[in-house]
Formats: sequence, structure tokens, C-alpha cells
Amino acid sequence: MANRKQIRARGNVPFSRYFQKLEQGEKVAFARERAMPSDVPGRFQGRTGEIEGKRGRFYIVKIKDSDKEKRFIIDPVHLIKIKQIQK
Repeated sequence: MANRKQIRARGNVPFSRYFQKLEQGEKVAFARERAMPSDVPGRFQGRTGEIEGKRGRFYIVKIKDSDKEKRFIIDPVHLIKIKQIQK
């Protein structure tokens, strides 16, 4: 788990990360943005999940933890959309 950002990534978070639009059912990765507070435990850093819905401006993400599915309410700044390849 990275404790610091790379040099080019330091500074303020781009506005596009704040206002990114995600649809229900899309796959996302949880990547904690160090410049912003997050209530999700650090052990979920890098885990992938599925968007289940929206609550205010935050997203409800379903992440599988060993054999249980857990739901977290996460700010879109901490989410990265995963591109899926169509076959």
C-alpha cells in the first residue's frame, strides 16, 4: 500500500474526479485519494467492486471481503472506473 503520491500526482485533486458519473452495475476500483478523508478501512485499498446505487453525491459500492459482500458509501474521488473488454 502506497503511503505517498508520486511527484506528478501531488497537489489538488482534479475536478473531473469529483464529478465523474458512474452507472449502476459498473465495476470500479477503490483507490484512496490521500488529499481527501475517507471512512473506508485501508485494507480495502485496491479492491474492486460494483456500483449498487447512489446516495446523495456518494456511491454505494458492493465489495466482496473473503466470502461476504460488504457495502460501502464512498466519495467518487476514491473510485476509478474499470474498463471492461467486450468479446
